[in-house]
Amino acid sequence: MMLSIKRAASTTVRSITSSISSPTFTRNLHASGGRKKIVGVFYKGNEYASQNPNFVGCVEGALGIREWLESQGHEYIVTDDKEGLNSVLEKHLPDLHVLISTPFHPAYVTAERIKKAKNLELLLTAGIGSDHIDLNAAAAAGLTVAEVTGSNVVSVAEDELMRILILVRNFLPGYHQAVSGEWNVAGIAHRAYDLEGKTIGTVGAGRIGRLLLQRLKPFNCNLLYHDRLQLDPELENQLGAKYEEDLDAMLPKCDVLVINTPLTDKTRGLFDKNRISKCKKGVLIVNNARGAIMDTQAVADASSNGHIAGYSGDVWFPQPAPKDHPWRYMPNHAMTPHISGTTIDAQLRYAAGVKDMLERHFKGEDFPEQHYIVKEGQLASQYR
Repeated sequence: MMLSIKRAASTTVRSITSSISSPTFTRNLHASGGRKKIVGVFYKGNEYASQNPNFVGCVEGALGIREWLESQGHEYIVTDDKEGLNSVLEKHLPDLHVLISTPFHPAYVTAERIKKAKNLELLLTAGIGSDHIDLNAAAAAGLTVAEVTGSNVVSVAEDELMRILILVRNFLPGYHQAVSGEWNVAGIAHRAYDLEGKTIGTVGAGRIGRLLLQRLKPFNCNLLYHDRLQLDPELENQLGAKYEEDLDAMLPKCDVLVINTPLTDKTRGLFDKNRISKCKKGVLIVNNARGAIMDTQAVADASSNGHIAGYSGDVWFPQPAPKDHPWRYMPNHAMTPHISGTTIDAQLRYAAGVKDMLERHFKGEDFPEQHYIVKEGQLASQYR
């Protein structure tokens, strides 16, 4: 691991010279002290911004840290304008020091943008999931990338459970009948089921996947999980879940499939036409992980021909989703904008986490280890 500036000062002249030549040292040379320019990219609150004082995750709320930052002498720019060469974000790239974004309205940080951001030291995700950043380019440039690990895992797991029930009970047609003045019980009941006794599989059993399994256990389901690593046997027993080492072998067993894996080079497009065909006909899929894990058109086609009986999630690619995104128009979907991890409770948690990391950064202190996604040129294990 790279030595900090303070530690480097006590090393030999030779080691100091070696450190200075590295991109990591160059990017972090001014990581503590001095006036910083921080840019935050969030979704707009508009007329809702004033309705809840704890609504801090929007542009107007600015994570609740504006007064604190400005009292420290820092400049804080907040915007929702993130796309294209004429965007507010693009305008501030050359001289910003810290960029904060969220998965819900992500600022896509490409290798090209990293090259433009000559003063950039730190990329923070207010929430969980930093795949909107070119992590390899960030590592090569010696940048630090961090997120507020654990800040919204409860929020997302609860939302997944809700979506499972919405699909299994065929809730949406009933809702649409209620608002349109119709009454057709058969139009709902012909494909409404109990959750009890169904086989639910999660692709990924990290923090969110484990919480989902925990919440599903009282429903007396058959619980399966696929992950890089098998859980501790005692935890498996507590969750009542069985490990499936082979993803393709698990898929045909599942009545409901939940995606809980991060988006990496390995998982991008993981569910293409071929893999979806291995799922049970009539499978229900919930994806609150990342839209790009799925082949967009393959999901739309499988939903249209009935191989996927219902699809629900809040993640799309890109985000915001264009008006002509095929998932908007496929049958039996329960899609929403990206909202599962930005409840008011989650916003307060990730806002506090961002403030803590900024404070540590200004002092030249390390973050809690679990928050790092890129540190000293190395990617976190889940992204390797």
